[in-house]
Amino acid sequence: MNYKINVGDRLPEFTATDQYGNIFSTKDFSKKFLVIYFYPKDNTPGCTKEACNFRDYSKEFEALDASVIGVSPDGIKSHQKFTEKYQLNFPLLVDENKELCKYFDVLQNKSTFGVDYVGIERSTFILNKQGELLWLERPVKVEGHIDRVLDALKKLM
Repeated sequence: MNYKINVGDRLPEFTATDQYGNIFSTKDFSKKFLVIYFYPKDNTPGCTKEACNFRDYSKEFEALDASVIGVSPDGIKSHQKFTEKYQLNFPLLVDENKELCKYFDVLQNKSTFGVDYVGIERSTFILNKQGELLWLERPVKVEGHIDRVLDALKKLM
């Protein structure tokens, strides 16, 4: 499948609001690798497992000089509840208008129980300190995902 962004592309700086209403800017993370993962919905089984895996491996990401950011179209209140319920230790960006989803090209046509809709393709991107896309996985299978991301970071160092 052809996507709008690919490995080697340099992404422009962007800002978004996190689960606490703080303004997140990629330029604030220019001293670390940035792992950005897109997920469909807070408090659903696969998304919860994925978020908790990122939480549980935070020391490994820190040792690899990487910050983790989650993105979904859920609102601030949903992200706050999700963060508090599972004690997540990284920012969740609010993308209610799906601008980041559009930019990262993670929207796709889906169908559930015969109902067609546009949803999020679970995807993960690793950017270097200069904002260059070094690695991506899409669509993501939650099982083994954290290991694949950590392995990719180790190879990129």
